[in-house]
Order: sequence, then structure tokens, then C-alpha cells
Amino acid sequence: FAGIAVAEDAIGVQVKKKLGVGNYLADGKGITLYTFSKDKPGKSACTGECLTQWPVFYVKPELVVAGCEQSDFGSFVRDDGAEQTTYKGKPLYYNAKDQEPGQTNGHESAKGWKAALK
Repeated sequence: FAGIAVAEDAIGVQVKKKLGVGNYLADGKGITLYTFSKDKPGKSACTGECLTQWPVFYVKPELVVAGCEQSDFGSFVRDDGAEQTTYKGKPLYYNAKDQEPGQTNGHESAKGWKAALK
């Protein structure tokens, strides 16, 4: 039997590894995803100006997850009406300084922010 190939652009979340960070989550293009320690399950503490530096990450619920448990992912509707993907209950974000796959500029760059670790 031939293996099932999944197009890279169909992958919503994948696991990457980087020295100094460890195994972390990235989107289908390899852009790092982050969590914020002040968030509560299903509730984001990052609002207003915070979202300029830490944009919301969202993919449709039927996302293909490479190297992760599908059941670890969910989503919720933020107070501003936007949908946001969660990992083990924690909302996921991008960092505005990460423009290329593999960049982790937001990891421990501000209090409470870390790459979403697997």
C-alpha cells in the first residue's frame, strides 16, 4: 500500500525542534506558535495593543495535525468575536517579529510568552 501524502499547506499545526527551545508547535508553513501564561482556558488575556505584537492563530477544526494528538486541540470565540485555536486549553498566537519558518523571536522575549512547547 502506498502511504498517504498530505500537502504541506493542508497541515494546520506541526512539531518543530530547535536548540534552546525544544519541541515546539508551528503552523503549516513552519511559523512558530506561542502561548501566554496569563491566559485561562478558553479566555485570552491578550487584547487591544497586545494583539499587534501577538496576532491570534486560528485554523479550522478539521485541521491536519502532524506529530500531535488531535484531541489536544480546540478553539473558542474571543470576546472580540475572533476565533482562536487552543492547545491543551491554551490559546495560540503568532509573534509579529517571526517572518520566516523556524524563527522563535517571541520565545521568552516578554514576560509570560513562550513558544508553544510539545
